[in-house]
Amino acid sequence: MSQFFAIHPENPQLRLIRRAADIIRAGGIIVYPTDSCYALGCHIGDKGAMERVRAIRGVDDKHHLTLVCRDLSELSTYARVDNKQFRLLKAATPGSYVFILEATRELPKRLHHPKRRTIGLRIPDHPVVDALLAELGEPILSSTLLLPGDELPHTDAVEIRDRLEHQVDLVLDGGSCGIEPSTVVDLSGEAPVLVRAGKGPLAPLGL
Repeated sequence: MSQFFAIHPENPQLRLIRRAADIIRAGGIIVYPTDSCYALGCHIGDKGAMERVRAIRGVDDKHHLTLVCRDLSELSTYARVDNKQFRLLKAATPGSYVFILEATRELPKRLHHPKRRTIGLRIPDHPVVDALLAELGEPILSSTLLLPGDELPHTDAVEIRDRLEHQVDLVLDGGSCGIEPSTVVDLSGEAPVLVRAGKGPLAPLGL
């Protein structure tokens, strides 16, 4: 049965953040609030946890999982970013966006798209995520909490626990995040391509 922590969305309690980070390091899966909606998260280096996230979502290895990063300097460790892409990313982050970029050689093959060698990257604007990333010292491997058969993400943490209490290890209740997922933009080609319109506005992207 999953643990359940009520966490302050603006001033998250450090003791709860540390316990959440410990669960991630130990191979657990957490549900956590973001600036768009709730997400599933696990350790970047844990293949078993990654496969559990895919199973919960009902997706295969052709579905991009996302590396949630603290800032642009961390993002550039995992993705190739040219000057034009950097200017766009700087204008849009932190915010409710996922950017699909070409993966660097340092990124393990199991984390990127099997055919395209791309990875989704995200820099959210949310205090709980900021605190969790600071405590971990590395990105979180993540996916929007959109369950098979559902048209919209869940936003009530108690309902999420009831639905997933035997599939995840922790639910961080940060209140309602809304039901609009992040905007997804593919930057792996010559020009930005809108993959999914979501909460992140299109104006900063020139789309």
